[in-house]
Amino acid sequence: MRRPLTLLLALLAATALAACGNKEDRVLHGATEGIYLDLGELKYQVQISRVLNPTNPEDRSYLVGLDQSQAELPAGQEWFAIFMRVQNEDDVAHPAARNYTITDTQDTKFRPIELGPDNVFAYRGGDVGPKSLIPAPDSPASEGSIQGALLLFKIPTRNLENRPLELSIASPDTPGETATVDLDI
Repeated sequence: MRRPLTLLLALLAATALAACGNKEDRVLHGATEGIYLDLGELKYQVQISRVLNPTNPEDRSYLVGLDQSQAELPAGQEWFAIFMRVQNEDDVAHPAARNYTITDTQDTKFRPIELGPDNVFAYRGGDVGPKSLIPAPDSPASEGSIQGALLLFKIPTRNLENRPLELSIASPDTPGETATVDLDI
């Protein structure tokens, strides 16, 4: 009688443990770039972040479409780029995030600069179609070496020293839900 009871208890414990392993964990924080974040119905990935050099021909192309009031880079500031990839694995369209914020360790916050329609690398948000991506396949942003859509920030050089910088992505579906990633500088 003891043996069947022991076997039954062992079987129940194994079943309970197996059920725990079947849960899919949602990832809402990346300790480094490249981690897929599960926000709403979409997956977000920072392909790379880096300071841009406006005298470099490649980097200069990322600065196309700046509003005249934003185009000038004051002394002591840097252009900081985040190249984002957003993936929809679902069979229906879902809205992509439009609310991004960088926060440094001193709790200083930075928001991206809006880029004009002639910037082919700019992140635009909007709906991501079924089984689709941002940047769209065959677009300049997708075909480039980075393969991400551009979020452009102006950040004082001194704030780049307050690391790690953290990117927050606000969910367009669920108010108050955010995903974060520590940026590699």
